[in-house]
Amino acid sequence: MQVSDPQDLSFANHTMIAMLDKVYDQVKPDLVVFTGDNVLGNHLRDARFGSKHTVKTDAGEKKRMIKAIDHIIAPLEKRGIPFVYIFGNHDDMNCLTKQEIAEIYSSYPNCIMPTEKEYIHEVGTCYIPLFSSDKTKEIFRFWLFDSAWQDKQEKKTYSYVTEEAVAWFRKVSTKTKETVGAIPGLFFIHIPLPEQANLLEECPPYVGGVIDHHLYGETKEKKFYRLNPHLASGDLGEFPCMLEKNTGLFDAIKEDGTIQAVVAGHDHTNCFDGTWNGVRMIQTACASLRCYGVKNRGVRIFELDEKNPADFKTYHLTYDNIMGNGVWAQLRYLLDADGLQKYKYSLLGATAVALIGTTAAVIRKITK
Repeated sequence: MQVSDPQDLSFANHTMIAMLDKVYDQVKPDLVVFTGDNVLGNHLRDARFGSKHTVKTDAGEKKRMIKAIDHIIAPLEKRGIPFVYIFGNHDDMNCLTKQEIAEIYSSYPNCIMPTEKEYIHEVGTCYIPLFSSDKTKEIFRFWLFDSAWQDKQEKKTYSYVTEEAVAWFRKVSTKTKETVGAIPGLFFIHIPLPEQANLLEECPPYVGGVIDHHLYGETKEKKFYRLNPHLASGDLGEFPCMLEKNTGLFDAIKEDGTIQAVVAGHDHTNCFDGTWNGVRMIQTACASLRCYGVKNRGVRIFELDEKNPADFKTYHLTYDNIMGNGVWAQLRYLLDADGLQKYKYSLLGATAVALIGTTAAVIRKITK
């Protein structure tokens, strides 16, 4: 199961946690992959509502990080479900280094991030070998790649895969082919590859396309895009926010030939599956109800058959698929989505007070 962009805080979004709890019990996944922005790291010091800082120390921020991670990992630990993770652009936008954050994840016994150096390039970039049920041979591989980090001195976030990481991928893949043969795999990354834009086509505004805000900001010209139906299918809710620098990762993946799909998150409302120039690219909508998104919030499932793991199946489960269309489930979504709980609960409270006051006034008038 892929869970992308849960973006939790020390103040848990209980509706999202309930959604994940329910899908864990429904699907019973063998492994959960968190594909970045697992924690809304740049808001750890904030008050429960609003952006005012109520935590003033690094120790306090770390304490909140530990609590935020526990919200999303404890349900897996309770069920004994293994997990792995990658970082997104929000995860280390705080006083903690990625190594310190990785140590928090590794404190959970069901974290199966590799420890052997042969599997690891750097913190957040590695591969997970999947073995046959008799444990005699590797049959599949999950590549996990870091795509964003914060310069702690400049307080600036960068989003690209380093040339060194691309070179490591080429080296490991080449060595694998020479020793054990071509091993198929899935490539997980938080921010989509720049080549993903080729799955889109320009369209007139009246067909319901999305605006490329990047171009609009530069040229003041509005251009609208939609998924090219010949290349991709699914939901395009926003123009993809892709890696800011192209370091040749797409070319390396294409030349390698073992990657069955590149799987990304990051763009909360995008959820589609397409192929361009021989490389399949999948994007998954966010799980978070705290940040912006639409009703396709949810998780993605991958089903692999040991006899032919390269021929995998994938599908996306939305909030409604998981929680149902009942009144209580829909009310929870209405109240908890988009991080506006304070205002929604205030509105409901004010409405309730007004209704009670009006009812009481009517009753007094009738009794008189």
